[in-house]
Amino acid sequence: MGGKSGEREVSLRSGAGVLGALKRQGYDAVGIDVDEHTAEKLRAEKIEVAFLALHGKGGEDGAIQGLLQIMEIPYTGSGIQACAVSMDKTATKYVLDRMKIPYARTYIFTPGRGVAEQCAEMLKSLRLPIIVKPACEGSSLGCALIKIPEDAEREVAPLLARYPDLIAEEFIKGQDVTVGILGAGADARALPILELIPDNEFYDYEAKYTKGMTKFICPANLSQELTRKAQQLALDTHRALGCHGVSRVDIIVDPQGDCFVLELNSIPGMTETSDIPAEYEAAGGSYDELVVEILNSATLER
Repeated sequence: MGGKSGEREVSLRSGAGVLGALKRQGYDAVGIDVDEHTAEKLRAEKIEVAFLALHGKGGEDGAIQGLLQIMEIPYTGSGIQACAVSMDKTATKYVLDRMKIPYARTYIFTPGRGVAEQCAEMLKSLRLPIIVKPACEGSSLGCALIKIPEDAEREVAPLLARYPDLIAEEFIKGQDVTVGILGAGADARALPILELIPDNEFYDYEAKYTKGMTKFICPANLSQELTRKAQQLALDTHRALGCHGVSRVDIIVDPQGDCFVLELNSIPGMTETSDIPAEYEAAGGSYDELVVEILNSATLER
């Protein structure tokens, strides 16, 4: 848990929750704050299995998975390749496109090209409103909503300077839902769908991690047909990206009943306000049971 990404504090909260659940159930568990001495810490603690609650860069991009593979320590969640691809929203879209899985129309910025030129291209290829985001960040870090053309350069310039992997998507108005997936391949299953109704204009970092700023409805207010459609779309995405053990797929359902995949999170949050624990509870399980199920999926073979 922890690490050095922009999601460090959220990761520490996830890790603390998981650690508490493991200890309550009698596991000999320790928390490891990931840094340049992680390999030594793993050896010193004689770690047999790693439960990954490491969000963001270093955790969801295949880096920690590579270290654990080399050290031959089984770990939870997806493998190196699935994490690397799913962490990169641009790479994810290439896979979704190949597998004919619907996603929002997208513009990809190119580092080194002029901001004005690219904003003009973006406005020509996408319909307003447009949401701009880094391709390789989580927790809605670095996002901006553009509603009028005049705001494009003002919003994009500072973000492009900070995030060279910037992308833009058409902002689809509809129901924000998220679907937790447990398992792998043919054995993967979708959890009850969670609908998110944030106080803010979209489900940003503040809305995600501040109690009371988002209304959660689980199961989501969807028809049976739409529920099955969204769950199947999430399963298809999990499988297309080669994910294992646990993931969470964020989806927008528009007023016409069309579903669009926003992204897949290979190490979903496990905090007190996180989505998958709420979905698991709606399915009749407890937080502690969820932790054990994810732990039991740990492996080196994927």
